[in-house]
Amino acid sequence: MSIWFTEKQTDHFGITMKINRTLHSELTPYQKLDIVETAEWGNMLILDNMVMTTQKDEFVYHEMIAHVPLFTHPKPENILVVGGGDGGVIREILKHPAVKKATLVDIDGKVIEYSKHFLPDIAGMLADERVNVKIDDGFMHIAKSENEYDVIIVDSTEPVGPAVNLFTKGFYAGIAKALKTDGLFVAQTDNPWFKADLIREVHRDVRGIFPITRLYIANIPTYPSGMWTFTIGSKKYDPLEINDNRFTDIETKYYTEELHKAAFVLPKFVADLVK
Repeated sequence: MSIWFTEKQTDHFGITMKINRTLHSELTPYQKLDIVETAEWGNMLILDNMVMTTQKDEFVYHEMIAHVPLFTHPKPENILVVGGGDGGVIREILKHPAVKKATLVDIDGKVIEYSKHFLPDIAGMLADERVNVKIDDGFMHIAKSENEYDVIIVDSTEPVGPAVNLFTKGFYAGIAKALKTDGLFVAQTDNPWFKADLIREVHRDVRGIFPITRLYIANIPTYPSGMWTFTIGSKKYDPLEINDNRFTDIETKYYTEELHKAAFVLPKFVADLVK
């Protein structure tokens, strides 16, 4: 008998995929964690019944949340990742020669542990000497930091459970304090089909703190609706004004120099959310 997993993305819509077998299932102190082998997408990490990442399409999300801010900043040396325990963002960050230190702060150490075991192609760079892994509350880590980071990347789950505080104006104000005077940050901000209000609210809050605030999109098939947004807040550097020769330094599957700017060209119904 076939086993299927359905992520219920709204009360009336979900995405379904065939499961070959369950690799691990556990109720951690923070969330329900499952890693399954799927017939279509390879190994998949699921938290609280929401798809976090898959072996087949993970590169889109991790490249777009990492390379857009790191190519926007002319000298990204000290980077913070909040969440991101699967290690994919760290892997992409370390492709940049300028990076001297990358700190990963995730509240749930089990995500890191089982990602290393079942998703080694994603988590394989967490042991790099430039990486400092901390099992801690990202909100509190930000609150205790000041004028420290060039770039902060918020790789959170959706705004439920331990990630609720990572979508608040107070958190974005803390990020501004934790960044250097020319720093910038990016956060995943869900999809415009089902979470329009969230995108609108986040953009308003970030715009009230950062002089440069922009929304960009990517196509991620296993995420709700397939269209995913990211919000960038910058103190100085505009992602649309980069003119950089560093693009040849990295290998990617999705992100390109041309796509960097094209990702900010929004469908009208999405652009209307952030007018």
